[in-house]
Amino acid sequence: MSGASAATTKITEALSADDLEARLYEIGAERYHNLHPFHELLHTGALSRGQVQAWALNRYCYQAAIPMKDASLMGRIEDRELRKQWLHRVTDHDGYDEDEGGIMRWLILTDGLGLDREYVISREGALPAVRFAVEAYIRYVREQPLLQAIASSLTELFAPKIHRDRIAGMLKNYDFIDDKLMSYGTRRLNQAPVDAEFALKYVRQNAVRADQQQQVVDALLFKLNVLWIQLDALHLAYVEPKLIPPGAFQPEE
Repeated sequence: MSGASAATTKITEALSADDLEARLYEIGAERYHNLHPFHELLHTGALSRGQVQAWALNRYCYQAAIPMKDASLMGRIEDRELRKQWLHRVTDHDGYDEDEGGIMRWLILTDGLGLDREYVISREGALPAVRFAVEAYIRYVREQPLLQAIASSLTELFAPKIHRDRIAGMLKNYDFIDDKLMSYGTRRLNQAPVDAEFALKYVRQNAVRADQQQQVVDALLFKLNVLWIQLDALHLAYVEPKLIPPGAFQPEE
């Protein structure tokens, strides 16, 4: 964008659908949380087992909230076909019939890391900033207009790469990680692109005015901040300067 930031350049004249999509991808390249230093440490094997436990425990807060925010979004959708399209996002995480679901696959990871399942589910040891960020995301989807609520899910556009990097890096660099423990990320390699494609199509069709397109950008930025601040909290508590809040998870190593 000729030296300007895609995230901070306001949309004052309506873009074509292709240009709007390009803007969203530029923002992801600038601000997606794969760029956070904590992820570099996680994926390259630089963290201790206790630090990986802290990441998995806190990330559970976000994983468990996904079907909650999607169910609340569905309750606001009047169009039956749109509700049907959105339903699989809930079942992808909560499970359906023989599919255990993403939340259970995440608990397989925390089980394998030696964390007590009930403790993880309780969220008692999660960092306050993580819990607040996740709660803010649920409120955002419940309260914002439908276009913004749907647009906030567009971070899925950038998810496959981080899952690939995480799976490969953690399997290579941690002897306590195996394929079974990484099953959540493996499944999301197929699910995330489907989710992203649908949300992107909706945005392309429904954000046609400049103000609507700016709302889409703002929603994406909000969600990117939700993801980023969780890693900020993890880094401050468990990497440097190791300021673990009272009551939060204390690694043994």
